[in-house]
Amino acid sequence: MSRALLRHRRLLFPGARSGAAHPFAAAVSASRAASSSYTARFASTSANAAAAAGAQADPAAAASTAGAGEQPSQPSPPAARGRWGLLKFGALAAVAGAIGGVGYATYAYSLPEVEEKTREFRRKNNPARPVPEDASAFENYKALAYSTAMKVPVSAIELYLDVRGTIEDHVRGFTEPTSDKLLPDLLPQEQHVFTLVLDLNETLVYSDWQRERGWRTFKRPGVDAFLEHMAKFYEIVVYSDQPPMYVEPVFERLNSGGTISHRLSRPGTKYLDGKHYRDLSKLNRNPKQVIYLSAHALETCLQPENCVKIKPFKVENNNDTQLLDLLPFLEYVAMARPSDIRTVLASYQGHDVAAEFIERSKEHQR
Repeated sequence: MSRALLRHRRLLFPGARSGAAHPFAAAVSASRAASSSYTARFASTSANAAAAAGAQADPAAAASTAGAGEQPSQPSPPAARGRWGLLKFGALAAVAGAIGGVGYATYAYSLPEVEEKTREFRRKNNPARPVPEDASAFENYKALAYSTAMKVPVSAIELYLDVRGTIEDHVRGFTEPTSDKLLPDLLPQEQHVFTLVLDLNETLVYSDWQRERGWRTFKRPGVDAFLEHMAKFYEIVVYSDQPPMYVEPVFERLNSGGTISHRLSRPGTKYLDGKHYRDLSKLNRNPKQVIYLSAHALETCLQPENCVKIKPFKVENNNDTQLLDLLPFLEYVAMARPSDIRTVLASYQGHDVAAEFIERSKEHQR
């Protein structure tokens, strides 16, 4: 029976041998081999795609991986990351401390005060310390390192002083009067003459703007007679906080009779807290002999003890006599020549000067 089956097998499969593998087993083996080959190719393709994506995301990491034989890069140890974090925090803290120190010094101290407080430190540490000739190499190195380290704060202080001085010079050009002597020196024969400073706006004139005609300037009633009479007794100075290009034509109209000795505008004012103030200390005149007459005297002058306040002038008030009412008082002061006009003005504080002077004159006559 077995021989018959063997003979039939040989007839069906002429090339088969008795020791050869069964054809069905060979087919199964071939299928398994193909499946393994496909799995290997899929895994290789997936690995190549992942490597390409990693190279696009981080070229440096991809190059490092390729150079290391396709081995993944190791992350930095936690200790190294902690050291770098502390170093960054220390640098930021140093910068913030330096900025805070500079801001506090700028706010709390003036430039001369900062220079005075740091002068001794800069004097000691600016030049290099002398080293003895027989000093060792370590001592020379120590002296060199100390000198180099001390040059940094000294240079920083010098730079701060230079930068702050430059900035304050520029700011001073906008906030301070153009000169510490806004008026020329008085001649020797004029030292006894008092100075009458007159505000321009709403004291001598009033400027009004209307859409139909634009700007127009109106003289206060009696201003020409007032200036002409006061020029006989006082050195007259007209002061304004407006730019020169606006007030110069007004000055020319007021000074048609040559009664105004000097004219000052915005460059001669002090800018403080958003307002332009008249600083009488810059007039180059004895403050005991200066009177400032203004409708806004206390709001526009830094020396209220020299101020005489009058009512503001408006165009609607055609019967204004404020300037003419002050003629007796101002004439009496110029002739009496008190030793300090500020003492006289203090006695009129809280009163209308013109009306109070008339009452005192009547009382004196009685």
